[in-house]
Parts: sequence; C-alpha cells; structure tokens
Amino acid sequence: MSAADPPPATGRPDRAGRPGWLVWVALLAVGAVLLTAGWAGRHDAPVGDRTVGEVTRVGVATGDPIPGYLRAAASELAALPATGTPSGTYALVSFDAYLPPGGLPAVLAGAPVAEVVARVPLPDRQTEVVHLAAQRLPQDVVAGMAAVADRKDREAADQRTRAAGSADPELRRGYDTGAQVAAAEAAAYRRGCDCVYAAVVRAVPAVLRELAGRSGVRVVDPAPEVGRLDRTVFTPPLPDQRDVVRPPADAGPGATGSGMGDSSEAARGVIDPSPGGWAAGVGPRRAATAPTSPDSGRGG
Repeated sequence: MSAADPPPATGRPDRAGRPGWLVWVALLAVGAVLLTAGWAGRHDAPVGDRTVGEVTRVGVATGDPIPGYLRAAASELAALPATGTPSGTYALVSFDAYLPPGGLPAVLAGAPVAEVVARVPLPDRQTEVVHLAAQRLPQDVVAGMAAVADRKDREAADQRTRAAGSADPELRRGYDTGAQVAAAEAAAYRRGCDCVYAAVVRAVPAVLRELAGRSGVRVVDPAPEVGRLDRTVFTPPLPDQRDVVRPPADAGPGATGSGMGDSSEAARGVIDPSPGGWAAGVGPRRAATAPTSPDSGRGG
C-alpha cells in the first residue's frame, strides 16, 4: 500500500477524527435537560401551609363586658344560614352554672361534643382552667377529671417539697398555698365535681339555635370559621361573671386588691380563664394570632 492510498475501512468511526464541536453540543444538550428538570421540580414543589402556628380565639377576653358578648353571640347565631355545612358548625356553649359530668347529657343532647371546659370554683382562689376531650358523655369527662386529679396530686406533692426546701418565709407560704389549692382541686375532680362550665359542640344551625334555648345554657357562640380544633382556643365566660370579664379574686399570700393574686400562681400553674377574645360591641373576635402557650390541661 502506498503512502497516498486511503486507510482501509474498519467498520467503526475514527474516534480521533471526530470533530470537537460535536462533543460540546452534546454536553450543552445534557445540561439544558438537567436545568429544565430542576426548574420544573422547583416549580411543582408543594407549598407549605402558611397557617401553621396561627390560632383562632373564640370567646371573651379580660376586661370585656359580658352583656355585650352575650348580645353579639346571640346575633351571630341568629344570622347563621338555615342550611349549614353537612358536618355542622363549631360553637362554644357556655352554661349558667358549674355542672357535674352527669348533668351534661341532658343539656347537650343532640349536639355532638368535642370537648368541655372546667375549673374547680374554690372560694377566693384562682384555679386552673382545663379542657377535656369529650365525645361520650359523661364517661369521657369522668375519665378526664380522674387524669387531672392525678396530675394535681403530683403538683401538690411538688409544692410541698418546694416549701420544705425554701428558706424564704414568704415563698414558703406561697408554696404551701399552692399545695393546698392543688390538693383541693385533686379531691374535687376525683369525686366528679360541679366544675364544667362550657362545651365545644359541632352541629347544624337549627340544632345550635334549639340548644341556645335550653335551660342551663347561657349562650351559644357559633364559630363557622373554625375548621380545626388544634388551632383554636375557646375562652368562655365563667358562670359567676356577670358584668366584666376578670380573673377570680385570689386571697392567697401577697394577693392585692385587684384580685390578681401573687407570684405563687405561676408555681400553681394557674391559667387566666379569659386570655383571648372578642372586640367589645362588634361581636366575637376571630383573631388569627401566633399561639402564646399551650393549655397544659388540654386533653386531660
């Protein structure tokens, strides 16, 4: 074979002779595909729930006039459309008096219950407000009260231990008072006390209106905007509050004339029964706010 003759065919391309620009074209094509896939993935990514952390408050707030709240709730109940959603509307039902677990079925018959609100009404003492899950009445309330009683026994023992280890006489008196209150709460819940003063129900408007007219029911405050209970705080008025919402008077050590009690309340785990609420004169406020602190008694 002479130097001028072409090389023999081998049946496969000559790799060394492939033009360089073809390699670059291939690389650019692969990069474009990857970039498009990445952008599509970002565009189609699920958007997070922007309402996480927001809390809707239904009820009253400290300083609110009770008569105004009752009128506003009644007006909102009357304004509900005759045909509501098939699943019903959540509503906060406040009672005229503190009821025992056994008194709830008659008052709330026909209205499915999600939870009840309770506190031990000790004279001249602020006590903790607890929310008890309750679908079966009165069994679930009795069981919830028993669980709270066990927790209160532990709180009383802890307060007594703190009192014994404190060298400050005033602080020791505060712990002693906390132990006495917790022990009294435990005893009351264990015997199924007259402590329930509100309930959260879910029913159609006709049932809610009928419920509002029953003996023992003070007011039915509908909350049609509520869809999830875990993002809602219900703050009903206490039965003995008739003019303005205020914390119960507390005659514990160091209590002032304002009825707000002393620093030992924090040690006792006292919760203000009306921490969030509504706008006076314009009806119940449905404020979507970031939660402050969870109710330690929720769920019993």
